[in-house]
Amino acid sequence: METAAQQSKILGHEAEALRSILEMLPSGVLFADHEGKLMFHNRAARELLGPEDALRGAPSQWTNVFGWYHPDKITLLSPEELPLRRALRGEEIDDEILFIRNASRPEGVSINVTVKPMRDINDHINAAVMVCREVTDERISDQSRALLSQVVEQIADGVLLTDKQGRIEYVNPAFEVMTGFKHEEVRGQSPQLLRSGMPDPSFDERLWNKLKSGRPLQATTTHRKKTGETYHVEETISPITDKAGNITHFVTVMQDVTAALTRQEGEVQLRLARQIQQKFYGVAPVVPGFDLAGAAYPACETSGDYFDFIPLPQNRMGIAVGDVEGHGFGSALVMALTRAYVHSFAAMGLEVDEILTQVNQMLVKDLGSGCFVTLMMASLDLGTRTLVYAGAGHVPGYVLGPDGPVEHTLESSGPPLGLFPQVSYSRSPSITLQPGQILVLLTDGVTESEAPGGGEWGALGALGYIRACGDHSAHQLVDGLYREARRFAGSELQRDDITSVVVRVKPSAGADAQSVCGD
Repeated sequence: METAAQQSKILGHEAEALRSILEMLPSGVLFADHEGKLMFHNRAARELLGPEDALRGAPSQWTNVFGWYHPDKITLLSPEELPLRRALRGEEIDDEILFIRNASRPEGVSINVTVKPMRDINDHINAAVMVCREVTDERISDQSRALLSQVVEQIADGVLLTDKQGRIEYVNPAFEVMTGFKHEEVRGQSPQLLRSGMPDPSFDERLWNKLKSGRPLQATTTHRKKTGETYHVEETISPITDKAGNITHFVTVMQDVTAALTRQEGEVQLRLARQIQQKFYGVAPVVPGFDLAGAAYPACETSGDYFDFIPLPQNRMGIAVGDVEGHGFGSALVMALTRAYVHSFAAMGLEVDEILTQVNQMLVKDLGSGCFVTLMMASLDLGTRTLVYAGAGHVPGYVLGPDGPVEHTLESSGPPLGLFPQVSYSRSPSITLQPGQILVLLTDGVTESEAPGGGEWGALGALGYIRACGDHSAHQLVDGLYREARRFAGSELQRDDITSVVVRVKPSAGADAQSVCGD
């Protein structure tokens, strides 16, 4: 029977043998007691993590001593994040990647870590063991390839891979969604099946020559889906080479830019339409005895509002302010049509009521159901300073006296244009304008400007501004009406076009008006 001394000796030999075996293992092995103090570390651990003196450091110093980092190779681990510390709290770690950089490994090394807590017969954690090994370049490369594969599978851009002869070997899910072709339908095919229309042999030859020279190609082309629908793609085709520099494959990344190109084309058309429309809003003419101005501020790129100064026979000036239902490009087209009709009938020498009657008949034929135009048309005799007008469903105009009171309200005499056939509009009695009076014509974009808490600026707000600033020029007044309407609306978006025309009858010679309103 073995004595206690003999058993102790045998256990000592076994422990020494186990230590020798652990020393020879290619993986690093570390053992810590319940307080986190390292009790054992083998040769591989010292080679990976640092010299023996460093390993003997206190657990709270390991981060600084070892240089333990997260996989990003930048963010240091805190002492509580160290693997053995986590295991002593009961956590098991399997195949976690960390990065080590220290004096003995200045270039740094990625390691794979497995850590287990060890428990006594009472299930209390009394130690922890860590096994670590260097992750080879091949392992990292495999992980990178797997990650890259996931990225290619999940990105929104279409990806197509061909062999060096141009035969399709792989397409990602985004390609299938973009083109309508499944992977099995295009495998072994040429990418030319995506081309819209007949292939261009010269383009194909230039493309192939450039790719074979090793240079990537970027172009925006038109493709055709499986359904026959055409779409625009921005594609980049790049050659893939082996280590010897020989081309083995070609990869194409495709982005559907149809919506972007359509939006860009629409924006160009809107800018062009706006430029053309602005030419309709000519500079107000210079007329002796009067100060005239008009301005339109669209809610969109183009406006459905209309203002005009039209020369009429017998030394008269036509003044028009109109508003097409809605705003934007469609309303701008109707506005242009209305303007053309007004000019045509005005050139025939018709009176304002006759102009409205004829324009209405034309618009009833041209416009669809529910589309209409409101229009206030005035005729000003420049010699006698007399004014007549007719209105088609438009908001009232006003003639303000020198001291600000409303002396005349210009009401419409019929419904909006374009709704009802055979409507006749009537002309107002003649109004003689006096020196200092101001004629104001507006669209409802001015009066219906709404404050953030509710409530419209209204005609009272617009006329209040004119009264306060009545000594300003007509140009300052139309600009100020817009600014004050938008100031009243605060942070609210401009929902409608804002247009106004102001005609000031110049005061008699020698009048000295004082400004009561800041610029």
